[in-house]
Amino acid sequence: MKKLLTLLFSIAIALSLTTASFAQDAGGDKKDDAKKADTKDKKKKKTEKKKDEKKDDKMKGDDKAK
Repeated sequence: MKKLLTLLFSIAIALSLTTASFAQDAGGDKKDDAKKADTKDKKKKKTEKKKDEKKDDKMKGDDKAK
């Protein structure tokens, strides 16, 4: 009987420790996804900024031609 209680107790502790480690792994994935989204946003903003600069350059060139 004593061995059975010891086994049950050790299984309960092992299970609680493994669930804690799985919970940490899941949280790390969200951070990686957030970082990827941030880099995509930065790249998108950069390309939009370059397009805006090109439009401004074209407009300046049109003003000089008049």
